[in-house]
Amino acid sequence: MRVPAHSVCTAIRDDIVSGVFERGGRLTEEVLARRYGVSRVPVREALRTLESEGFVVTRRHAGACVAEPSEQEAADLLEVRMLLEPLGAARAALRRTDAHLKVLRGLVRLGQERARRGEGEDLRSLGGWFHETLAQASGSPGLIALLTQLRHKIAWMYAVDQPARPADAWAEHGALVDAVARGDAERARALAAQLAERAGATHRLRHPARPATVPRATRVRTSQRAVNTASGRN
Repeated sequence: MRVPAHSVCTAIRDDIVSGVFERGGRLTEEVLARRYGVSRVPVREALRTLESEGFVVTRRHAGACVAEPSEQEAADLLEVRMLLEPLGAARAALRRTDAHLKVLRGLVRLGQERARRGEGEDLRSLGGWFHETLAQASGSPGLIALLTQLRHKIAWMYAVDQPARPADAWAEHGALVDAVARGDAERARALAAQLAERAGATHRLRHPARPATVPRATRVRTSQRAVNTASGRN
């Protein structure tokens, strides 16, 4: 059975974001095919997709390598997110379904509970699910794709500190859901912009920018990682 390229793409992207593949390191088709238990064809297609997304670059005499974004490129991502998330929230206020609203309210309730208990790791995950669901509620496939790609790249480039007052932050998430539920697009836009601005202050670059160097071979764990062919993400 031929493994879909999008499954391989997801697996490679996840390993880049999590730091399995070092920035600037080479990504050879043979090594990747062996790691994920697939042929080189889906690997080649996945690398082209990841290059279009900015995770991979092709260098002369080296081939595909993990990209090394500059500090300015990283800062641009946060600025773009501040523009797109409010747009997504405004559209969600007009297009959300009852199912979206139920999930959003459930995530806010869990976030508020975890904030009271000081469970920071859970809050990070819940925040990601909240913004993913809000984007889905926008009903705009192009915008959803852009926001998903932004989340991946921001997670790759930044470590995120917990806000000083997490309970207050989740109260603001709740107010945003209330605006979405009422169909108040402008209020949802304003609250999402406020959340995005405050969230930007909690982000720290994982790695400082460095000058270009000769690409080195990527060090990876030797164990083979099977690709989940049932995955629908890209």
